[in-house]
Amino acid sequence: MSATKTFDVTAVRNDFPILARTVHGKPLVYLDNGASAQKPRCVIDAISRVYEHEYSNVHRAAHELSNATTEKFEAARRTVQQFLNAPQDREVIFVRGTTEAVNLVSNTWGRANLKPGDEVLITAMEHHSNIVPWQMICEQTGAKLVVAPMDTTGTLILPEFQRRLSPRTRIVSCVHISNALGTINPVAEMARLAHAVGAVIMIDGAQAAPHMRIDVQALGVDFYAFSGHKAFGPTGIGALWGKAELLENMPPWQGGGEMIKSVTFEKTTYNTIPHRFEAGTPNIADAIGLGAALKYVMDLGHEVIEAHEQELLHYATAQLGAIKGLRITGTSARKAGVISFVLDGIHAGDAGMILDEQGIAVRVGQHCAEPVMAFFGVPATIRASFALYNTKAEVDALVKGIKKVQELFR
Repeated sequence: MSATKTFDVTAVRNDFPILARTVHGKPLVYLDNGASAQKPRCVIDAISRVYEHEYSNVHRAAHELSNATTEKFEAARRTVQQFLNAPQDREVIFVRGTTEAVNLVSNTWGRANLKPGDEVLITAMEHHSNIVPWQMICEQTGAKLVVAPMDTTGTLILPEFQRRLSPRTRIVSCVHISNALGTINPVAEMARLAHAVGAVIMIDGAQAAPHMRIDVQALGVDFYAFSGHKAFGPTGIGALWGKAELLENMPPWQGGGEMIKSVTFEKTTYNTIPHRFEAGTPNIADAIGLGAALKYVMDLGHEVIEAHEQELLHYATAQLGAIKGLRITGTSARKAGVISFVLDGIHAGDAGMILDEQGIAVRVGQHCAEPVMAFFGVPATIRASFALYNTKAEVDALVKGIKKVQELFR
């Protein structure tokens, strides 16, 4: 489907087998896409095909199975390159997901470049996986973690972000889209400001990859990471993109096979990128599955996906906002399809269980974003997060389910 065609959500839903099932005797309404998205048939088939017909280890043999699997594995790397509009496929490193990517950069670039007195700048809306690794490396290097604030709508205060940048700032690491609030950050402007003080910038794109076109060259960032399972691909696979000149000067993180050119007991010579950062046998089938997922998204077209999801977001915001006793957390003017909310007098966990009885899957809790919850003064929120296969009818089901929750707790 091209970007100029009408988005056919019914046809899209038919591509996802799990959406046809029931939960507790009710049609499944899956609104937990921010945690993990469902998988289209083409991804399931791609993984099955590898194991049924082609599986072998990659890069290490001369036989037909290995050659065929290696080609598909490297083709998936080229698909990631295309998906991100990265200059070179050798700049794409396969990782387990965004969390591993942040840990890789903090432990390699960070260990090699940070020293006492340096600063790492993040924002107040980060996921734990973009907080804890930087805390750890700051403890080890003597660097300081600095946090740029957000306002009460969940929007980054850009002048305060700029005020916290200085010649001491060595790296900025921030989320593209907040998983807890849906806020879309002005990444290109943040990158420009970071570079103006000589800092590099890394972006956590876990929530952005399924929902918007990503062009790392246009954004002007230095590192970009995302997870496959949120982008309709398998779990346990994701990608880190980094500028070649940075990756080439970073030491390896893990040692083992594939990441070496030669080994003696006296000295090891490391491999070129990306293999320097892919020690051991990789997650072969799931990398190929990730390639299939990204092709699926690109074939549908980012523009029509984003338009569909924005229509859903606006509809859901209006419908939920009309419910008395419901308060939305995160009302930034620029948001992706995420709505977090609280119900007066009702614990989020209780609401989640009652919604589940009606076949509605939402997320409840702190969403691996405790500082965000503390900022808004709530112990937890209920989060509905939308994807390309969700519908207005499912929003209506959520509204009906919430009203039932309120009736039970009256």
